[in-house]
Amino acid sequence: MLDLKIEGAQVFDGTERPGSRADVGIKDDKIAAIGDLHREPAGRNLHAAGKVVAPGFIDMHSHSDWRLWDNRRAESKVRQGVTTEVVGNCGFSPAPVSSEFLEELRGFALHVPAGMDFRWRSVGDYLRAFDSSGTALNVIQLIGHGTLRIAAMGFARRAPTAAELARMQRYIADGIEDGAWGLSTGLIYAPGSYATTDEVVALAATASRHRGFYASHIRGEGATLLDAVREAIHVGREGDLPVQISHVKAAGRPNWGKVAEALELIDAARAEGLDVMADVYPYTASSTSLRTLLPDWVLEGGIDAMLKRLADPEDRARIRRDVEAPAAGQSLLDRIGWENVMVASCTRRKDAEGQRISEIAARRGMDPVDASLELIVDEGGKGYMILFQLDERDLRCALAHPAVMIGSDGSALAPYGELAAGKPHPRSYGTFPRVLGEYAREQRVLTLPQAIHKMTQLPARRLGLKDRGVVAVGARADLVVFDARRVADRATYQEPHQYPTGIEHVLVNGTFVIKDGQHTGSLPGRLLTPP
Repeated sequence: MLDLKIEGAQVFDGTERPGSRADVGIKDDKIAAIGDLHREPAGRNLHAAGKVVAPGFIDMHSHSDWRLWDNRRAESKVRQGVTTEVVGNCGFSPAPVSSEFLEELRGFALHVPAGMDFRWRSVGDYLRAFDSSGTALNVIQLIGHGTLRIAAMGFARRAPTAAELARMQRYIADGIEDGAWGLSTGLIYAPGSYATTDEVVALAATASRHRGFYASHIRGEGATLLDAVREAIHVGREGDLPVQISHVKAAGRPNWGKVAEALELIDAARAEGLDVMADVYPYTASSTSLRTLLPDWVLEGGIDAMLKRLADPEDRARIRRDVEAPAAGQSLLDRIGWENVMVASCTRRKDAEGQRISEIAARRGMDPVDASLELIVDEGGKGYMILFQLDERDLRCALAHPAVMIGSDGSALAPYGELAAGKPHPRSYGTFPRVLGEYAREQRVLTLPQAIHKMTQLPARRLGLKDRGVVAVGARADLVVFDARRVADRATYQEPHQYPTGIEHVLVNGTFVIKDGQHTGSLPGRLLTPP
């Protein structure tokens, strides 16, 4: 007898094949039968005529490892149909931790929720601490290069010593053996930006020996985009491991059109036999920390050292010079004006949320550089911003590419309590419904089977997950039921804390997490370990 039978839906299996009408039977946490199951008894029946059944969506690029500590229900993600998240991206992860540089790691963290007390030291200890409380969706953990560097050498702006490099390699090896999936870098963020390519290759090679993969927020996404893509491919070639280029984009109007060239580099690498892929989110604005506006030398020594430099007149004058006349490709502001920088969230300066830096400066009678530096100081380097700097044609180009999957670059939020603070990028609430509604149904950049494939089987294959990402007998019962005619994102830049429409039911490991559009409170997710 089946535990659950989903009846009469259009089943899209994740493989790019057209959907077909079928019933789906679930037993325990697996799909037990597909087809005409009207004679099969079931403990529960879900009538889904006119609806789509698809594999649960896999968010290939997420930062929820921080937010899931105070949002085990993973509200904004599961309501999009996400059943698995890859976390620890852009060089940020909560482990490993060294006692010597613990305070530097706390400063590095943009948000430290209740329960995240850094009592762990190893990646394995961290994963066990996280997994002890359950979560609504499945989690895949990467090890952040920035975190590795802090654990081994703090915010030192230099090459590691042989002992420090060996320490980072040991952290990676132990971490992957304890359940992490690979290495991530954030090469525009200090202290990751202080690393040479050779350092990254050495760490990637260690990850490779333990069957990990390499995910990179590359070293430049504007004027130096193509060189940064070449660097990521070089790391994969020399380190002998798969490469995932994170949220591929070309930032700043002078660089628009370069996404096609970046994708050509990926195609050439794949033709060479290298395993290189990418992900993208369906928006023309990006988001990051306010302190990323600063030249990376300002963060040498950590956040306290940064704040001291910002208070020193000579250092502040140098910062101003570097911000106003940056080396090509080394600053966000060589490709975007202050009117295109919106403050997303603050702890202290709530008046700034939702405002452009140009507006804040005018209101305070300051120039934009001083207004932004004042804000960074007031927030202790913790605030977020949204940058309107991307091109719609570049986005459509990336979405259509066969080696590009979907990653939100967001976190598991919710429209209540502290989780509803600020005006974060709407991608945390709307990424997957936006692909289905705006880019598949409305703009027809993708067919519905293609869109589903990019959210399911394609990332599952990248991860080596043979039992997820497909609707097939024997696969895990991670499933989403949605209305293809009305699925849509509702989150906006000014009102981001809004759930999408059209996502009706979500099952994780055979258990309803979303039922009739409402969260059930169930926490059936698992910490997934590498195959």
